[in-house]
Amino acid sequence: MGEPLYRKIANKIKQEIKEGRWASGAAIPTEAHLSESYGASRVTIRQAVKTLVKEGLLERVQGSGTYVREAKIEHNIFELISFTEEMRKLGKEPVNRVLDFQLIIPPDYIKHTLQLKEGEKVFYVRRQRLVDDIPYVLEDTYLPAALFPNLSLSVMSGSKYDYIEEEIGLKIKDSNQEVTPVLPGEDVAEALHVGTDTPVLKISLYSVFDDGTVFEYSENHFKSDEYKFKLKATRP
Repeated sequence: MGEPLYRKIANKIKQEIKEGRWASGAAIPTEAHLSESYGASRVTIRQAVKTLVKEGLLERVQGSGTYVREAKIEHNIFELISFTEEMRKLGKEPVNRVLDFQLIIPPDYIKHTLQLKEGEKVFYVRRQRLVDDIPYVLEDTYLPAALFPNLSLSVMSGSKYDYIEEEIGLKIKDSNQEVTPVLPGEDVAEALHVGTDTPVLKISLYSVFDDGTVFEYSENHFKSDEYKFKLKATRP
C-alpha cells in the first residue's frame, strides 16, 4: 500500500519550509490555495496541515490562523552566556520584567549552595525574560547581599552579568547546571503563558567567580516550544 496523499503533501510542504519558500513565522496559504497548488481536496490538505502541526513545523494561533513555526533557539549548555547576550547574538532585543524583588533569609538548600553563614541574607529576584513581548524564560535568582549590597530593581531589569562584570568588575568563571524536564506549577505556567500540562525545561545552576566564590543560585524555566538544548559529547 502506497503512502497516503496527505502524507505526500505534508512532505512536500516540509521541503518547501526547509528550502525557505515558506518564511519562518509567516502565515501559511489558505486551504483553497493549497488545494489548488497540490491538486488535492481541502479535507486532504487539512489532514496534511494537522500532521505538520503535530510535528511542530506549523502552529495554530487561536483566532488568527496557522503559521510556520519559528526555529527553536539552540541553547548550548556548555557555554556560559546570559539570556541578554544569547538573544542579542540572534539579533533580538530582550526585556527583563522583574516580578519580585526581596531581601530574604534563604532556604537551607540555597544557604548551603551559596556557602552562607547562619543569618546571612540574599536578594531573591524573579524575572520574566521576554522577546517581542513573548515570555521565553522565568528566572528565580538568589544573590548574596554581602556580595551585591547595591543591587537594585533597575539593575535586575537589565543584564545581571553585564552588571557583575562591567560595573562591579568581577570575573565570572563557570557554572554548574542540572537540566530537568518538569510540568510547571500554576505560577510558572502563568508567567510563561503555557498550560500546567505543558512540559518545560528547568535548569538549576550555581555560578562562581575566578576565586571560587559562589555568587548566585538560579532556577530557570525555559519554554520547551522555544528552546532546544544542545551539547557535544566526546568518546573517551
